[in-house]
Amino acid sequence: MSDAPQLFSDGAAYEQRMGRWSRLVGEIFLDWLAAPPGLRWLDVGCGNGAFTEVLIARCAPGAVSAVDPSEGQLAYARARQSTSLAEFRLGDAQALPYADRSFDAAAMALAISFIPDPLRAAREMTRVVKPGGLVATYMWDLPAGGIPVEPMYRALHSLGVPAQMPGMEVSRREGMQSVWTQAGLQSVETRVIRIQVSFADFDEFWLSYKVPEGPAGLALRKMSPPEVERLKVRLRELLPTVADGRIAYECFANAVKGRAPN
Repeated sequence: MSDAPQLFSDGAAYEQRMGRWSRLVGEIFLDWLAAPPGLRWLDVGCGNGAFTEVLIARCAPGAVSAVDPSEGQLAYARARQSTSLAEFRLGDAQALPYADRSFDAAAMALAISFIPDPLRAAREMTRVVKPGGLVATYMWDLPAGGIPVEPMYRALHSLGVPAQMPGMEVSRREGMQSVWTQAGLQSVETRVIRIQVSFADFDEFWLSYKVPEGPAGLALRKMSPPEVERLKVRLRELLPTVADGRIAYECFANAVKGRAPN
């Protein structure tokens, strides 16, 4: 489907790196969707089940199906006690393994940038949703630096270490709106979701983001110990730290929703 299975294959590592922030932004996203209970949902690009967990807790769905291209991520998702309602399946967002009009709603959480053809994925989500059904996604605003791991990317780049997330342009608010409109969805709306991320100190930040997942994690694997120490020095210079040692900054994602045509 994309580079996602290679970039994010370890569910536990992803949980350490992004799980809590994924859940926090997912809660706001689902509140914005305001879907009624009892719906049959599809979670596209479910990863390690962080969003699936929030979906089940927040929306009281009647049923949930979830697909992802990484078997490692799916194994972690299936092991979550809170996701027992969901049926997890290996699958491609660009060729969803479901019949037309199978679901009441389809959502994609923090995945659209990893899909080679986002428009094709949006059309697939539209295809498997019933007429008038909800189709929605959200993604960190990558060009504007909205992702929680942005300080790590800035530090790497300042040292001349290449590391960049894919699919930058589609994560823009206008990019998402364009894809949803081209997919034939109706009543398209967008919004920005803002959250505060915080860490007790530098050590907590480092433990969260040194894990070998994603473009930054892959870059770290290739660095020598002296290079890693230089990176840590640079991060300490860049991170917004208050007097008691806490680190806190704002992150933000763009979201889009629409209705499948009748």
